[in-house]
Amino acid sequence: MKVGLIGSGNMARALARGWGEPVFCTDSGSGRAQALVDELGGERVESNRELAERVDLVVLCHKPYQLETVAGEIAGSVKAVASVLGGVDTRTLEGHFRHTAVLALMPNTPVEIRQGVVVHAKPEHRSFPIDPELEAEVLELFGRLGRVVSVPERLMGAATAISGVGPAYQALLAEAQVDAGVRRGLGAQVASELVTATMSGTAALIEARAHDTLAVRREVTSPGGSTARGLDALERAGLRAAFQDAMDAVVQNPVGR
Repeated sequence: MKVGLIGSGNMARALARGWGEPVFCTDSGSGRAQALVDELGGERVESNRELAERVDLVVLCHKPYQLETVAGEIAGSVKAVASVLGGVDTRTLEGHFRHTAVLALMPNTPVEIRQGVVVHAKPEHRSFPIDPELEAEVLELFGRLGRVVSVPERLMGAATAISGVGPAYQALLAEAQVDAGVRRGLGAQVASELVTATMSGTAALIEARAHDTLAVRREVTSPGGSTARGLDALERAGLRAAFQDAMDAVVQNPVGR
């Protein structure tokens, strides 16, 4: 499957690096498309229409507000569309690309190192049927970048409020723990190695325990011990409420990151 990217910003770059193949891409004059081509090989295509005519799948990586303009340029030429545009649902895509196979997906930035999560929206109704073989081929393509998780489209907001913005949250958590370690005398590099290795190992352990986070916590937490005191401090500081507030803030305004 020959893939073309419209837009060559951060997400396009992460996808292209994850696939690790020569890239066909466009930009709006930023120079990022040429930078991607210089890094990975391929071609900076002169126009969005030409790109759509030359590839099997167009991945929309531009800004959501540019959808109407881009659709006007490529509708009628594009064979299939995969959108990674925040806040743009399947019905909206179908309205712009009539009688064209469209999929709405939301990757996160770890796709760059093939450890990402790609949330796939499953619409309750489609205006235009999609070939199951084509859909499977597109999902396999994105599956090379990590894990594809399909959810009902009505839950995309909540799903991407976890995975899409999650790398920023995890980085903030790591940064906070590193700062706490430095305050107690650890070097920043050592503290960062401890934090990131612990995050990675704990994620793997949670999966090994069938996602039973309570079991993982209990294995570490002795009654009245240091872990219990640390957890109590986090609870008193409002950690759970902070994540609830963050979820609401993202879901209520889903466009962009």
